[in-house]
Parts: sequence; structure tokens; C-alpha cells
Amino acid sequence: MVLVVGSVALDSVQTPFGTVTDALGGSATFFSVAASYFTDVGLVAVVGRDFPSEDIRMLEDRGIDVTGLEIAEGETFRWSGSYDFDLNNRETIETKLNVFEQFRPKLPVGYRNADYVFLANIDPELQLAVLEQVEDPKFVALDTMNFWIEGKREALLKVMERVDAIVLNDGECRELALESNLIKAGRAILGMGPRIAIVKKGEHGAMMFAGDDCFSAPAYPCDSVFDPTGAGDSFAGGFMGHLANSDDVSEPNVRRAVIYGTVMASFCVEEFSVKGMSSLNIDAIKRRFKDLKEVSHFDM
Repeated sequence: MVLVVGSVALDSVQTPFGTVTDALGGSATFFSVAASYFTDVGLVAVVGRDFPSEDIRMLEDRGIDVTGLEIAEGETFRWSGSYDFDLNNRETIETKLNVFEQFRPKLPVGYRNADYVFLANIDPELQLAVLEQVEDPKFVALDTMNFWIEGKREALLKVMERVDAIVLNDGECRELALESNLIKAGRAILGMGPRIAIVKKGEHGAMMFAGDDCFSAPAYPCDSVFDPTGAGDSFAGGFMGHLANSDDVSEPNVRRAVIYGTVMASFCVEEFSVKGMSSLNIDAIKRRFKDLKEVSHFDM
């Protein structure tokens, strides 16, 4: 099983290709749906009394264990934002933390022996609190963002000392490492604790740093992109899902996990919310994995 602790939210998103209001979102949601195609998932998050019951049923239908989904008095975390035409630049219109502001993760007993743990983008002090509740995981990865890098750097560095991998975008990598060159920044991150650093570059793919090695994976060439919201969390879900399913954290398999993460992110961006991933099957995922391998192949 893979355990994820993060947010479940209702998103309102505007892109040049459409608009959605109060669509299912949140870091733990995108992660869970992506990972559920590979392994069992235990989700820990909080929602309000207003959270749609059909969204909970969708998660359960995907086989996601929602025992750790707390339903608190109040309203669900809401985020709204818009994207410009190339979908690279996002503007946050409004953020209402609501019940998420008081979120204090409490792991169900059955989750505490999870072998694979993903700490989604939440306060690093809460990430540390989660690590105090898990027993002896084989592999722990975390996500973060500029807000925590700037506001809670010391707490974040403490978490990084206790994880195997960190997943972050190129801007966050540079800011955390205090280094403008991305290669130097990725390697500097390794000196902060994790043995693996994965740097997401959006439509330009992802890079993985491990020891002296650097692996670069292209993005999948999608014919249509509607909404990049949640793509990074979907990447993490595919990545951790594959590792948990194979129970192999060797470097060659971590490289394969990066490709599976890229594949799940490509499905995510093709629809709003989690609709691009919610009705897949493993054969479709494997076909796209094979296609991505062919796209990036060349003979010596």
C-alpha cells in the first residue's frame, strides 16, 4: 500500500478551453487516483460537510481507502485559478483553506505500517508529524512549494533529512538550492538529505538526480491539453504507485517510475479535474508507456 497525506479540495478553474466550478481537486486526490491503477492507496485528508458524497464514492470505486478522510464541521478547502493560452502561467484568484486550515493528520492504525509514504504539499511541520506516526517505511517521498521554502525553510530541511526522495518543480528546485543552474541545483538538493531529487519541468518533462547520475525524461506529446491542474500530483501518484507495486527502489526501476509518473500526468492534463484519469485501464497506461519509450528512442 502507498499512504498519501495531503489536501482534498474543490477547484474552480478557468482555461482558454473551458471552465469548471467546484470540481474535485487537491493534491491527495490527484495522487490517489493516479496511484490507484498500480497499488492500494490509503488517503489521509480533511473535507467539510459540504463535500459531495458522489466524489467520495468515486474515490471508493477506484479502490482508494478513505478511512483516513476526515469530515469536519465547516466548508471544504476551495481554490480557484486561471491559466493563460499556453497553460504555463497560472494565476490564483482565490484560496479558502476552510477546514484544511485546522488539519492535523491522524493516521488510522492500519496505515501506520505502510511501506510507501508520500507527503503531499502541506506544511512541513505536518509532514514531520506524519513521519512520527509511521513505523518503518521502505520509501518516503515529499512534495513542497515556494510558500514553504520561503516561510518554513528550517522545518522543510528537517523533513528532507528523513525522506528518500523529493519531488518539486524547476523553480522550486532553484529556490530551495539557492542555485540558478538547474543541474547544480538538483545535485545540491541531494546534499540536503534525499538520495533522489525529481524535478518537474511541465511540458518539458522531468529530470531525476541520484548520486552522480542525471536522468532526463521527455513529456508525453499530448494532442490536447485542457487543464494542467494536478499534473504534478498525478506524476507523483504514478511514480509512487509503480514503486509500491513493484516493491523495487533500485535506480533502474526508479527511472521506470519517472516514466509512469509522466504517463499519468499526461492523462491528467487532457481533462478537467481527475476526469482524464478516472476511467482508464492498465492497458491504456502501458500503451502510453510504450509510446513514450518509442518517442524518446534513438539508435547508437
